[in-house]
Amino acid sequence: MAERVKKISVPEFRAAAGTDRKLTMLTAYDFLWAGILDQAGVDSILVGDSLSMVVQGHSTTLPVTLKQMIYHGELVARAVRRALVVVDMPFMSYQVSPRQAVRNAGKIIKKTGADAVKLEGGAFQSETIRGIGRAEIPVMAHIGMRPQAVRQLGSMGRVQRDTAQLLDDARAAEDAGAFAVILELVPEDVAGQITESLSIPTIGIGAGAKCSGQVLVGPDMLGLNPDFQPRFLKQFGDLHKRADEAVRAYVSEVQAGQFPAAEHSHR
Repeated sequence: MAERVKKISVPEFRAAAGTDRKLTMLTAYDFLWAGILDQAGVDSILVGDSLSMVVQGHSTTLPVTLKQMIYHGELVARAVRRALVVVDMPFMSYQVSPRQAVRNAGKIIKKTGADAVKLEGGAFQSETIRGIGRAEIPVMAHIGMRPQAVRQLGSMGRVQRDTAQLLDDARAAEDAGAFAVILELVPEDVAGQITESLSIPTIGIGAGAKCSGQVLVGPDMLGLNPDFQPRFLKQFGDLHKRADEAVRAYVSEVQAGQFPAAEHSHR
């Protein structure tokens, strides 16, 4: 009989705020990697709209569709036994109106089996966050550098330094019912102020060590994209090099007639 694994719930995740527990979050986009991350003990797996860039090869997160997010969310949720699964709401799936947002958040939860959705915005999305919450769908907010606002902000990698606006956005997200908030590219001292002012967890990416937890894009921290090395990223592995070596060895052995050997052949 398989060992029973305790699933991390939204209330448990939220309760980590203000404690010594540091939350861990990574992105995944398919069944195989989601299973690996889950078994390794990650607290939360984000099916990020970063798949537009990491998986599909686009230069921004804008092209990915709701249908595609649902597809990848279903793959991830099917693999996960322990981690909290959060699915990004893609560009223009919630910006039109709170009513549109509730409908699309419901589609994500019903069709993927995920635990929560994430959307970008704080104060100006408070009514949307509140509306989704009224439908009893947990919402994670995302402030600071917002990739879906790249056309407005002008750069995907620009650090956000408006302390008053950031604090206002974070508090508005909490007041509207968000159970956690991602802080992207925010100065460490500002992230610390935000974390101390909230009763929900802050999850940092490029926001320093004073947050309640951290999130990274899975393939980036595994070194699968060696050309992407922003200041905030630490590569915990070099899977690009190892994959390259393995493929070259395979090509060499096939061309030399060394593979398949006798032990790989049926008799």
